[in-house]
Amino acid sequence: MKLKEILNCIEVMESTASGELEIGAIAYDSRRVKPGDLFVAVRGFEADGHRFIPMAAEKGCAAVLCEEPPAVDVPYVIVRDSRLALALCAGNYYRHPTEEMTVIGVTGTNGKTTVSVLIKQMLEKCLGAKVGLIGSISNMIGDEEFHTEHTTPESLDLQALFRQMVDAGCTHCVMEVSSHSLVLSRVAGVKFKVGIFTNLTQDHLDFHKTMEEYARAKSLLFPMCELSAANADDPWMETVLKDAPGKVYTYSAESDKADLTARDIRLTADRVKFCALEGSELVRTTLHLPGKFSVYNALSVLSCARLLGIPLRDAADALSTAHGAKGRVESVPTDGNYSVYIDYAVTPDAIENVLKTLRPIAPGRLVMLFGCGGDRDRKKRPIMGRIASELSDYVIITSDNPRTEKPEDIIAEILPGLEGRPTPYTVIPDRIEAIRWAIENHREGDLILLCGKGHEDYQVIGHEKIHMDEREIVADILRERKERK
Repeated sequence: MKLKEILNCIEVMESTASGELEIGAIAYDSRRVKPGDLFVAVRGFEADGHRFIPMAAEKGCAAVLCEEPPAVDVPYVIVRDSRLALALCAGNYYRHPTEEMTVIGVTGTNGKTTVSVLIKQMLEKCLGAKVGLIGSISNMIGDEEFHTEHTTPESLDLQALFRQMVDAGCTHCVMEVSSHSLVLSRVAGVKFKVGIFTNLTQDHLDFHKTMEEYARAKSLLFPMCELSAANADDPWMETVLKDAPGKVYTYSAESDKADLTARDIRLTADRVKFCALEGSELVRTTLHLPGKFSVYNALSVLSCARLLGIPLRDAADALSTAHGAKGRVESVPTDGNYSVYIDYAVTPDAIENVLKTLRPIAPGRLVMLFGCGGDRDRKKRPIMGRIASELSDYVIITSDNPRTEKPEDIIAEILPGLEGRPTPYTVIPDRIEAIRWAIENHREGDLILLCGKGHEDYQVIGHEKIHMDEREIVADILRERKERK
């Protein structure tokens, strides 16, 4: 593809590169540059891509797209914002694949993964469509699953994935849209048919600093969407949806003033039941996932269906046979009269939701094991400790992904939330040993909740990912227990 085609609709400040240059591919990682490529120098948080221009030139790149003239002799194109330009160049290079699919974006603090998975299943059942999925657990093209590093991939990788989906016959794509990806322009140029806002609670304040900035980041999705659906019960809804074009379709489990409301809500140990009301149409709805938050997740899916013209009853029927996402209130086998659940909850609101969900089905104690991620929002740590002590009967404080922080330092910031409260707790920094202790010291009827890892099969210590799957850990502990008998 010619350079001028890749640069279509991009504001160029200065250029020494011919628009007639043939470009083989685009790269933003100098290690992946091949002769004839366009290297895009992006300023990152840990490294500035401009430092690697000499390496890209040495490898034979045809030109460099950057924000300042390079220090080496190489054809260059200067733009104001190379990160934004990367996204737009990627769209041009891959021939705008989102214009050939119906793309649904889901954003919010909690529920993104489950809602995305449920929408995929709903579209497959109601439309017989081949649907792509992009999210924190995995990326999927129909039934084919791929590993993912980020909730929302970097823009170049994202557009490549979209093109792969279209070429494989996908007519729809459902994707989680993180606040980071919006601020960092990863989804710039993506054509969204529907945007969905689930909720906003405290998280990522290490990055966004304030809740107002966090809300502003989420709001960046909706001007890109043709249609929008939002949780009317969330106090941040009006802020997040302020720039959404046209009418916003709202849903509620508390009010009768939304476009879609939940009536006669019934919560049981393994499902939710309610009547979905839109205008004069009332449809009985069942989702085989527990907890009040599952009602909101179901309403998100039904709202998406209605915006796409799918009958309410058809969407409700699809939900009745749907299953949730891996690592979300997931039960794992045990060796006795006690239970173990795995859940991804990593925010105060999420752990409160999952504890309230599991409380009614715990015959004995509700034992919660959790930690907090390192190099992330430190303000939420004591809050999560307080909620754990208020809503569970025993708390085990351990590590999550400590990253570059010491586990003991993270735990020290969790503990003020538990101190002075009657709920007993123990501290075991090693997560595997903490899980072992929880199982070895269980009482009959206990429900043990392993919080924070969910679908993840690794732990991040320093900058290294170490394999750690809690399903495997529990199975290994049970095997050891059996061998000792």
